[in-house]
Amino acid sequence: MQTMDTIDTSEKLYQKLREKFDPTFDQLLANIRTYNPGFNEDLLTRAYQFGLWAHRNQNRQSGEPYFEHCINVALILTEMRMDSTTIAAGLLHDVVEDTGYTHEEIEEEFGAQIALLVDGVTKITEISGRKRLSRESRQAETFRKMLLSMAKDVRVIIIKFADRLHNMRTLQHVPSKSRIRIAIETRDVYAPLANRFGMARIKSELEDLAFKYFDNKSFVELKRRVNQKKEERESYIKKIIQPIEEELASHDISASVFGRPKHLYSIYKKIHIRNKPFEEIYDLLAIRIIVEKVEECYYVLGLIHNLYTPVYERFKDYIAMAKINGYQSLHTTVMNKEGHMVEAQIRTAHMHRVAEMGIAAHWRYKEGVPDKKKDDIEQQLSWVRQLLDQYKGKDVVDAQDFLESLKIDLYQDETFLFTPEGDVVRLPLDSTPVDFAFQVHSNIGMHCIGAKVNGKIVPLKHHLKSGDMVEIITSPNQHPSQDWLTFVKTSKARHHIRRYLREIQFEHSIKLGEEIITKYFRKFKIKNAEDKLQEAAAKLNFDNIKVLKAAVGRGEVSIEKIFSAVSEAKPQEPKAASLLQRILTRNKNHSAVRVQGMDNIMVHIGRCCQPVPGDDILGYITRGRGVTIHRRACPNMQSLVDKKDRTIQVHWTVEVEEEFKVQLSLLGEDRKNLIRDIAQALAKHDINILNLEIKSKDKLGIGKLIIEVKNLPQLTRVINSLNKVKGIISVERVEPASSRRPQQA
Repeated sequence: MQTMDTIDTSEKLYQKLREKFDPTFDQLLANIRTYNPGFNEDLLTRAYQFGLWAHRNQNRQSGEPYFEHCINVALILTEMRMDSTTIAAGLLHDVVEDTGYTHEEIEEEFGAQIALLVDGVTKITEISGRKRLSRESRQAETFRKMLLSMAKDVRVIIIKFADRLHNMRTLQHVPSKSRIRIAIETRDVYAPLANRFGMARIKSELEDLAFKYFDNKSFVELKRRVNQKKEERESYIKKIIQPIEEELASHDISASVFGRPKHLYSIYKKIHIRNKPFEEIYDLLAIRIIVEKVEECYYVLGLIHNLYTPVYERFKDYIAMAKINGYQSLHTTVMNKEGHMVEAQIRTAHMHRVAEMGIAAHWRYKEGVPDKKKDDIEQQLSWVRQLLDQYKGKDVVDAQDFLESLKIDLYQDETFLFTPEGDVVRLPLDSTPVDFAFQVHSNIGMHCIGAKVNGKIVPLKHHLKSGDMVEIITSPNQHPSQDWLTFVKTSKARHHIRRYLREIQFEHSIKLGEEIITKYFRKFKIKNAEDKLQEAAAKLNFDNIKVLKAAVGRGEVSIEKIFSAVSEAKPQEPKAASLLQRILTRNKNHSAVRVQGMDNIMVHIGRCCQPVPGDDILGYITRGRGVTIHRRACPNMQSLVDKKDRTIQVHWTVEVEEEFKVQLSLLGEDRKNLIRDIAQALAKHDINILNLEIKSKDKLGIGKLIIEVKNLPQLTRVINSLNKVKGIISVERVEPASSRRPQQA
């Protein structure tokens, strides 16, 4: 309970803060008047006073009053020409996270709209009823929450950018151990996110501020070298611009022409990633030409190409085909008489504002009414909704999976592709037919076996290029494989493939769990097995019996726990010399595999991935059934590699001559004698053919081949021989059909 003295002290502190911040707030109001004379001054005044009071007892790590950050965030929002609601939320954005006020109190005082914006930028700390989250999980949940709120109101992300930008401007006050982590997070997530929403100015400043901290030595050196060349650069740009200005004037075109030095991090990437020398100063510059009308952009392009030699392979028309973030401009690279190149960007004033401010440019300051059609904003949010749909219904997402999907969607140079009907499909650079198939429809992606690109059949790994016309070839017998994850580019394709592989793993784990449980229940003569399992599932907090069986199959729940849960006597394991020997049954031995130098261990080759000698393998210990051998890349092993007590190192015994079953998927031209030629190619390798099926579809032969091989080198030779058969397009190693379950699209 507050005493009168406490209240008096708070009032005095508040009045002192008013004296400090009132002039800044007056400046904020003046900024808004320049672009929105009819703004809601009462709302902003109440938000200012409320935020100042809420943070009155708090200081930043620099020693400044905490509200210094809040009002600077609001000032940045005025630079973006935002509406009163957004700026008010900027003043209040840390109240719920850092003070005793609740979301409900903000809503009661300022309404649901501002409460939504404030909640959207509030970090996740912990989730009620869940175990303590790791930093990575909290980060993933915070990003997901922010994107969910943004899908409801795009202004959430605009406030978050302003918040992160001011934090980066004052990062020197943060403890040194946290600076690099925050800088890297800014570089890897926030800057690409700003770019994805077309906010080039915010993106460039965030990258340069992050660069200053994650590689300060390179930052300082590059800044020094850029400053040394400043006069030379300005002189060079002036020589390029002057003839352009004279030419435009002679054609009565009103335009603004100016040079734009590339920001430091962009130069750093050119030097270190593209391996370009700093001395190529002409490549560090660009000029912008801002005209009034769209048709003038193309007219000016012709004038520039008359003045300077164009480099045609570096011409881009982003007006006719805008980037996914809404960016529009003509880009052309030209060369002067000295052989120096410079990039010219030609756009209208509206295009320029969108290029600089991105999605913020579509939000009119007239109190939150969209400037253009709502479709413009919806188009920029479409990828966000698509990403969120992948994780819909999950209380807590897999942090690594979500952040990886987010980053995949952020780092995208685009390519424009066409369906046979002429529809445009946008995908990241170097996307494959699998990415295209999943983008068109998830069911097409699940069953794609190949593609026709510009009428020519290509394999699934083929890299698509802008302008390609793509037709997907499907087969009901085709399903995603682990190998697809090595070449797909989009998060949508990666998510569906992983989900399918997880379902395979789940079904496999259920079967394995059933075998273990049935064996033990039979051994100890337990009756009413299903009732007992239902009782155990409830006591051990599993949703149903299937989930319990899968947990047993994965080794997450021991059979002893189930016995304890159903009040049965704990089975006595036979005494042995070690834990490993208590778990493993010394019975059968697969002579092709050796388990950590031990003999007579019961070993099973995994039916799900069918490893052969030469594959990188790992053993999984199953109580009462010995060790099951899997390829390390097998989807059934992906969630088990961290279980050190259940996985074990194994290796192939090279001297044995055993045969291993492998299934291959074939795609080729449907022609006469194709099966004969395949059989002849296989005969050269003296292998046993267990099954060979070729079905005809759309002049293609879609086949399944099951063979027995001795090792990986032999399998590689077989695949190479098959690829040389006339008309064969692709040969892929896949999991056997028996381990799969049909996927619902």
